Amino acid sequence: MSDEHNANVSSVYGHDRVETPNMDRLAAEGVVYDAAYCPSPLCAPCRSSIMSGLPVHQARVYNNCCVMTYDYPSYGAVLDQQGVHSAYAGKTDTYNHSGTLGFSEMLAPGDRKPPGDVNFCRDPLTIREDGVTRADNYGVKDDAFAKDTMVVDEAIEWLSRDAPRLDRPWTLTVNTIAPHFPHWVTADLWEKYREGGDLPDHGREAESARHPYAQDLRRHFQTDGISEEQTRGLRRGYLGRVDFLDSELGRMLDTLERLGLREDTVVIYTSDHGEMLGKFGLWWKSSMYEDSVRVPLIVSGPGFATGARVDTPVSLLDVQATLFRATGATRPDAWWGSPLQDIMVGDTNRVVLSEYHGHGTRSGTFMIRKGRWKLLYHAAAPHQLFDVIRDPDELCNRYDDEPAVAQDLERELRQRCDPEREFQRAHDVERAQQARLDEISA
Repeated sequence: MSDEHNANVSSVYGHDRVETPNMDRLAAEGVVYDAAYCPSPLCAPCRSSIMSGLPVHQARVYNNCCVMTYDYPSYGAVLDQQGVHSAYAGKTDTYNHSGTLGFSEMLAPGDRKPPGDVNFCRDPLTIREDGVTRADNYGVKDDAFAKDTMVVDEAIEWLSRDAPRLDRPWTLTVNTIAPHFPHWVTADLWEKYREGGDLPDHGREAESARHPYAQDLRRHFQTDGISEEQTRGLRRGYLGRVDFLDSELGRMLDTLERLGLREDTVVIYTSDHGEMLGKFGLWWKSSMYEDSVRVPLIVSGPGFATGARVDTPVSLLDVQATLFRATGATRPDAWWGSPLQDIMVGDTNRVVLSEYHGHGTRSGTFMIRKGRWKLLYHAAAPHQLFDVIRDPDELCNRYDDEPAVAQDLERELRQRCDPEREFQRAHDVERAQQARLDEISA
């Protein structure tokens, strides 16, 4: 699992400049999912959801502040209790400290340092004044990938030393920070993508950029002040970071093949959320538009077809369920998601939910994806409906034009939760977090 990878920025998903040969290699051996979504386009809420098997509104981790913790069982603990050796390498950033999660092994875990992000207030909206200077974080650094290289080295050592000795099924989750911002790269990758500093096809002039939540995010991060030079530099650096992460995936695949483990191992590549990359004037994540909420997902190994593509909407909670199916373990009944092995191609009735209650917008959003349609049900702004097959860039809001579709998707949402109640609960937790911070600083 990488961090902040816009699915479109890979050769597997059609990018014409970035080189991702190892993703291509994995895709040729397995299945590419063209409509995979994260539970929430923000690190801690998404990772907490995957870790716990619960949607964000049940896990109640809404933002990147970590002054409140929870004791839900993790998928690693549940697997371990059923005789599956669960190893985990790299970033955790979840609802509790890595040492409490119950995995069989933790390799170089990365917890968010308390109190985490304190700029989560939405009423009134917190403004980050460093948006323009933050956008200077791109270019060449010799140690740009030192931490990720260390984590992958640890994972490869575990595969080489420990995995062959196990007499039971195992899972290994490996996390890279790349291609997450800041967009520093090594000199060779900066040079390789010297022509990669382009501009987004759709900027602040687009209809979707004028939605109140999009305007909130630009104001929160002060991104309207980001210059053309910064935009080009950030986008160029991002290509290099994706290239690097692909090479780390290649190292993992090479290790499995060298050890003779490849044929009976399910290999999954995905990311925790995407990156807007300046589209609609938006940067980083926190948006429910496709570039932020959709993720790459490629799976190969036993139980999966070869060289296939699936357009049925799926979620990272389905990915978590896949680990249980592949190892023969049983998931708790209350957990969300279904194994990818069971999901049919072309299922136009399958529904996927995502949600956002984090920093940068005045209130929350639920997303429902079903077939070609995607509903964004906003707490404090006009709702949006997109035909993401005919309008993949989400330039035209069809909410008023397709009332029957909008009503059907809202009905699907309400079958899963009470959105108004959950919007309020998220604000209640936000206020409790602020009270805790006030106590700490007093």
